[in-house]
This record gives sequence, structure tokens and C-alpha cells, in this order.
Amino acid sequence: MPRVFPFEGLTYSAAAGPLDRVTAPPYDVISDARRRSYLRGSPYSVVHLDLAEGSSDPDDPANRYERAAALLTDWERQGALQRAASPQYYAYEMDFELDGDRRRIRGLLLALELEPWGTGVIPHERTLPGPVEDRLKLLRATHTHLSAVYGAISGPSPQLAALLDRVTTQEASHETEDERSVRHRMWSVPEDPQIASWFVDSPILIADGHHRYTTALRYRDEMHAERGFGPWDRVLALVVDAAAEHLPVLPFHRIQRTGEVPAGGTEVASLRDALDALSDDRSTVATVAMGPEDLRYAIVELAGGPPAVRALHEELLHGSAGSGELSFTPDAEEATEAVATGAAVAAWLLPPTTPERIRQVIEQGERLPQKSTYFWPKPRTGMVMMPVDGTRTD
Repeated sequence: MPRVFPFEGLTYSAAAGPLDRVTAPPYDVISDARRRSYLRGSPYSVVHLDLAEGSSDPDDPANRYERAAALLTDWERQGALQRAASPQYYAYEMDFELDGDRRRIRGLLLALELEPWGTGVIPHERTLPGPVEDRLKLLRATHTHLSAVYGAISGPSPQLAALLDRVTTQEASHETEDERSVRHRMWSVPEDPQIASWFVDSPILIADGHHRYTTALRYRDEMHAERGFGPWDRVLALVVDAAAEHLPVLPFHRIQRTGEVPAGGTEVASLRDALDALSDDRSTVATVAMGPEDLRYAIVELAGGPPAVRALHEELLHGSAGSGELSFTPDAEEATEAVATGAAVAAWLLPPTTPERIRQVIEQGERLPQKSTYFWPKPRTGMVMMPVDGTRTD
């Protein structure tokens, strides 16, 4: 079962500048254009660490992983980053608008004891080796978890709710608003032995961060072989109570770069019509491809039950477009633009799903394809980081 701990967080100080300039979304949802914008925005942007410039060859002395490690050390020495004096938890809140409603998601940032996938920590998506290797090289160099894995317990947890009710009425120690008008707030929570007991019987479903968790497991095993047990036995995680917090699960649309162009389906006139027809209940998806003169939008009814993304891969994408030929985006217009510019042969548009349906897949002993879900909003990278470079004493 999950074991959780406080940790000595690494946070930005006022010397680094406004948090909206130095924090960022998780690395895997940052486009090349947004990456360049973040890098220009501040010399202390966490993107200089998470997606550093330079070679990806670890044998190159100027590789981007070592560059990130040097920057991290320099920023802490300069005072742009400051390490907490003692272990603590961090309450975290995301306040946002979706479909015309104002909502919030609250949780606790903590150090989660690493364990193999299965009983206590549950995946729902497959991972790819490339991103894991990239993240592992970065973790080896920086010895720091730069962003949190995002997990959910099924709940309800009255104790966690009471703590968050009490803490989030106070003034936040860190606060910023991101590019999509999500307000992120964070509070320090003193170490309390009772907190760990709240999670003992609550398996954690990984909502976002499968590659980061897999990377942390790889790093832990390497460090065990070299130095034994230590702080690398834990990973930074934001854990929320799914019974108390409504977690939107937006779609990750598929951009098919190569392969067979989809045919069939019921044609509709526009992207808007295609999006309006999507349904996870009925496993209804849409395709975008070039027709004789213009883009062709079509609705496709799949035979398999929800979630629709699983039915799509099982029935259509397994043969016509392998995983190496796909890229992913939560933005339907971006997926459509890839087809319009010739960068892709097709786009597959998916409906949103629910955490309950994801759990149903897991309970059947299965996993969804990679990048199947887009839990939104996501905790901001750089709000707090977790060094794993010390010696654990507990």
C-alpha cells in the first residue's frame, strides 16, 4: 500500500521573478514554439532545466542534461531557488473554468515511496522507451524531481478534506495564473505523522506522469546497485481525492503522420460538427483527412465499449498506424492543422472520458494505449521540486 512522506522542497524565491515566468506546464505538453517562448521569457524558467538546450548525447560534455544540472546548482547558489529547512508537505489548489463552470481541484504534494506497478500504485497507460530514457538521463544529472507525478485516490478521505479546508483559507505562499487562466496556489504544511496513515489503504491511480514514475523506478534501481537505499526511493507526487474533487479527463487526439488514410464513416461539414458528434458512451470518434479538394471530416462509430480511445486502437489504429507513427495533442485544431499542412495523413479526434471508466479498464487487468487521457488542469512544473541528492536518515 502507498507510503507517503514530507520532503525538503526546492522552491523559487522572489529573486527569480514572477512565478508565471519561471514555472511551466509538464514537459510533454509543451510544443516547440511554446518551449522557445518559455526560454526567452526568463533566464530562470524551469524549461531551461526540463527541456534544456543542447545535445541529447550524454557523452557530449555540453549535453543538455549536464547543462540543466549546472543551472540548477547555480540557481540555488544564487538564491533564485531555496531549499526548505525541514521536511514538509505542500497543499496545492488549481482554480479554473471549464464549460462555463468555475471549479477547483485540491490535493497534497508529497514524497511517494516508489513501488512496482500494481497494488499500491496503479498505472492506466502504457509507456514508451524513448521518453523514459530521456527523463532518466535528466534525473541522473540533476538528482531532482522537477515536476510532480499526478495521482488520485478513490476516496473519500475526510481527514485530507479537512486539512485542505483549513490550509487553503490562508494566504498562499506561492501563487500564479497560467496561460489558460488556471490559478495555481500552494501552501506549506508542517510535518504531521498522522498524514501518512490517511493513504495506507488508498491505492493511487496515476493520472499523469507514467513516464516520470517509470523513470523514477529505473533510477531507484540504479542507485540501489550503487549506494543502497536513499532519497531516490521516493518520487514527487500530487495526490488528490477523486471522491471529493471532480477531475476532468480531456481527450488526447491522435495525429497520424504516416500509414493508410482512413476511409468510410459518415461525412460532416466542419470541425465543429465533428466535435459535437463525439461520444465516449457510444465510442464515437471522428477522422480528419484530405479529400479531393479540401479537408474531409467523418464520424466513425466503433463496436467496442468505452473508453473510446481503447476501441479506436483495437479496431482501427493497431494495423494502419503503429505507435511510432502517431503523435498526440489535446488541441483538436492543432491536430486538424497538421493534416491541412501535409504534416500528417489523418487526425483522429476523441471524446473526453471519466476517471471511473479508466478504473474499470484497470480492474479488468488492462491498460489504455499511451497518451490516452489528458487530465486537466495539471500541476505546474517548478512550483516545488524535490531533490534526491541527500542521505535519507529515517
